[in-house]
Amino acid sequence: MNKSTLTRTSCLTLVGALSLLTLSSVAASGHSTNGMLKETDMVGVSFWIATAMMLASTVFFILERNNVATKWKTSMTVAALVTGIAWYHYTYMREHWIATGESPLVMRYIDWLITVPLQVSEFYLILAAIGAASAVLFWKLFGASIVMLVAGFLSEADIDAVDGMEWPLFIVGCLAWAYIIYELWIGEAKEKVGEASEGTQFAFKAMAVILTIGWAIYPLGWIMGQDAGDSGIDRLNILYNIADVVNKTAFGMMVWYAATMDTKASSSEE
Repeated sequence: MNKSTLTRTSCLTLVGALSLLTLSSVAASGHSTNGMLKETDMVGVSFWIATAMMLASTVFFILERNNVATKWKTSMTVAALVTGIAWYHYTYMREHWIATGESPLVMRYIDWLITVPLQVSEFYLILAAIGAASAVLFWKLFGASIVMLVAGFLSEADIDAVDGMEWPLFIVGCLAWAYIIYELWIGEAKEKVGEASEGTQFAFKAMAVILTIGWAIYPLGWIMGQDAGDSGIDRLNILYNIADVVNKTAFGMMVWYAATMDTKASSSEE
């Protein structure tokens, strides 16, 4: 058995073991009537689909990490971390919904607090892979993502200290998101990616489109969730789940595409 095959086997074994461990612990802690997801529960179904997609994406990114150039391995690792962390959280968010019928707000924001900064750091890592990154850009994107998440959480959480401040906090979060978009389309990141290969530029632009259009689903879900009834909560969670699948899985696929195209281009030049 060669080294590549051994690495792939080890990765699959690790992912399989983690899957069984996580799903077993979730099943043991369930508090639903019979532990089963109702077919008519569209919110629960969306949680289930998101969980499966995150796991599949994680396996794919881990395996494909072995097929890209060394300078891209960190980017592929981060892509796997984003979907892997999301998968872990979704196993619990899904069970929380089935057991209580309540929105897993805190668990969702814990997931975002970890995965969203990792996502925006991918832009820095892509620029670093082509030797055009700067620490200042990293901290700009990282800082804006934290402001966006904290403002978003405070606008949704039932906290007396910010009662009546939901819309101002929502606007602050949207402004932080707009700043990230500005940096990617007009600012420093846009200037530096012009030095990259055609494949990398395409992937960078595609990732920027995902952050622009895909992330727009979140404020839409927030607005629809302002309906105090159950239908508002249902719409919010379905839209958030769709957004997570699009933004984490598709985003990671663009990282993989950039890494693959750049690796092939480098190999052909040798």
